[in-house]
Amino acid sequence: MKKSNIHLLAIPYYLWLIIFVITPLLVLFQRSFIGIDGQFTLANYQHFFSSMEYIRMTLSSFWYAFLVTFFTFLLAYPLAYFLSKSPHKDLWLMLIILPTWINLLLKTYAFIGIFGNSGPLNNFFEMIGLGRQQLLFTDTSFILVAAYIELPFMFLPIFNSINEIQPSLLEAAHDLGASKLTIVRRIIFPLSLRGVRSGVQAVFIPSLSLFMLTRLIGGNRVITLGTAVEQHFLVTQDWGMGSTIGVVLMLIMFIILFITRDRSKAGGVQDA
Repeated sequence: MKKSNIHLLAIPYYLWLIIFVITPLLVLFQRSFIGIDGQFTLANYQHFFSSMEYIRMTLSSFWYAFLVTFFTFLLAYPLAYFLSKSPHKDLWLMLIILPTWINLLLKTYAFIGIFGNSGPLNNFFEMIGLGRQQLLFTDTSFILVAAYIELPFMFLPIFNSINEIQPSLLEAAHDLGASKLTIVRRIIFPLSLRGVRSGVQAVFIPSLSLFMLTRLIGGNRVITLGTAVEQHFLVTQDWGMGSTIGVVLMLIMFIILFITRDRSKAGGVQDA
C-alpha cells in the first residue's frame, strides 16, 4: 500500500479527534472567559484563585484522589504479583476485567444496597451484636467504592509490566543468593515502575474529577472539583465558572502527566 493511502486511512481518526476532543476543549476554554451575564471577563479565574472555598475544594480533590490511588495501589500490586505467577492467570484476569463492562451507575447503586441501612453488611453487624452502622454518606464508603471501581485500571498496567519480566532473570538472582524480598525490591519493583506510573496516571487523574460517587455514595459530604463543575452546569447555570474549573482541572491533569512521565529510555535493574 502506498504511503499516501496509509495517511488517507487515518482521516476518520483525525476527524473524530477534531470534532469530539479538540473542538469541545476549545469551546470549554472560550466559555471560561464568559461571565454569567454573557460578557467577556476574567472574573471567573480571579474568583477561582482568590476564593478560599475553591482552594479548599482543590486540596480536598487532591487528598481524595491520593487516598483512592494509594489504597488502589496497595491492593493492585500484590494482586498483580501473585496472579502473574498463577497458572490460571487468564481466568483471574477475566474476572477482574469483567466488572468494568458493567455500567458505573449500576455498580454505584449496587453499593448503595450493600451499604444501606437494610443492606447485607448492616444485617451482618446486627447479627453479631454491633447494631446497624452508618455506612453510606461517609468518606470511608466513598474511598472504598472509588478504589474498587478504579482497581482494574491500576492492576492491568502493573500486571503487564510484572508479567513481562523474564523468569530467567529472577532465577539468576535466586541462584546468586538473593532472597525473595531482595528480588522483589531490587528487580521486580524497579522493572514494574512503568506499569506503576501508568496505573497512577489512570487512577489519580480521573479521581480528581469524580462527581457521581460523591453524590450517591458520599452524600454531598465529599466535595471535589468535579462536584463543583456539575453544580455550576446543572444547578447554578453559571457555565462560565463551571468551564473555568474544567480548564483548571485539565491544566492540573497535564501537569500530573508531565511530572509522572517516563524519563528513562529503557528500563533497568538497580545495582546490587
